[in-house]
Amino acid sequence: MSVSNTNQASKHYNVAVVGMAGRFPGAKNVDTFWQNLRHGIESIKFFTDEELKRSGVPSAWLRDPNFVKAYPVLEGMEQFDAGFFGLSPRDASIMDPQHRQFLECAWEALEHAGCDPETYPGAIGVFGGSGRVSYLTYHLLPNRALMESVGEFLLRHTGNDKDFLATRVSYEFDLKGPSLNVQTACSTSLVAIHLACQSLLMGECDVALAGGVTILLPQDQGYMYREGEVLSPDGHCRALCAKATGTVFGNGVGVVVLKRLEEALRDGDSIMAIIRGSAVNNDGAMKGGYLAPSVDGQAEV
Repeated sequence: MSVSNTNQASKHYNVAVVGMAGRFPGAKNVDTFWQNLRHGIESIKFFTDEELKRSGVPSAWLRDPNFVKAYPVLEGMEQFDAGFFGLSPRDASIMDPQHRQFLECAWEALEHAGCDPETYPGAIGVFGGSGRVSYLTYHLLPNRALMESVGEFLLRHTGNDKDFLATRVSYEFDLKGPSLNVQTACSTSLVAIHLACQSLLMGECDVALAGGVTILLPQDQGYMYREGEVLSPDGHCRALCAKATGTVFGNGVGVVVLKRLEEALRDGDSIMAIIRGSAVNNDGAMKGGYLAPSVDGQAEV
């Protein structure tokens, strides 16, 4: 999936970013993340052999030269203010950390925008996506006592399945605008923003939350490098650099609050950026393989 912003869009295609919130490796909020970028701080953690052994990594992997002892860890990902959202400790414990973190960041983003969903007169929409469901797989399903008392259906539907990330936010905040779960792999968050802009411009909602979250578990085990794949052989990610050798999949969450520009100006909102256009297409078969990017597709969008 290719996503693009364009300056050729109609003058009526103006959407303001009026709020944002995020949590990233090495940064608990957007301000710290920006400072890390400014100062070139790398937030990838490199583990010792003892740390990896304690987390269950086989000794054979530690001796393998292709095993990379690094990962961008999201600190505090297990923390959650359940009481603030009216959830019991048990309900919170069976909710995927991706859902927890997205829920908290959605609220923080609304606060940052000065938008109270209880008093805002218009419709607020939610557009977001999450990573694979690893919490359910590795932590909940193996717990036989939990499975017998709750059951897989409720575990999935009360806070683990990808299909309910956005609708959980809409339910907790009593939001009446569109609530769409978006899944387009690496472009999920950008496509969510594109769809949110379209919804705003069509009048389906008056404010939109858009973003995404990925928390892959376990966080403390490194990864295996294989030649020809996208992962970095040394645990470093060198974006836009001639020395780039691959990426490192990390964890994090980000949410923005969007509003039609003319209304943001009318209401005196703080405007952090203006989206003047966006577009989405697909590469089709114009690439070397299913997992390969397409230069032509990127250019056309």
